[in-house]
Amino acid sequence: MATPSTAVNPSTLLPLELIDKCIGSKLWIVMKGNKELVGTLLGFDDYVNIVLEDVIEYETTTEGKRITRLDQILLNGTHIAMLIPGGEGPELKNK
Repeated sequence: MATPSTAVNPSTLLPLELIDKCIGSKLWIVMKGNKELVGTLLGFDDYVNIVLEDVIEYETTTEGKRITRLDQILLNGTHIAMLIPGGEGPELKNK
């Protein structure tokens, strides 16, 4: 049985601590607008500017869906709407 000093209470986990636990793991990021990205989290700062590697960018355009692969990307934290740890990205019905 876990003691109070070793138990992790999810309600006391701060947002930046959760992101820190995701370093080196797959992260699905939903941006404000029409873009979603999936990649491996390399790092972030206090403003949640994020560096990803092995990135797949999913973008919805007037012509349909576009998928772009990138080696590395730096995202501005002010444009991030949602982070999904371990996420695989959007389901694309019309690939």
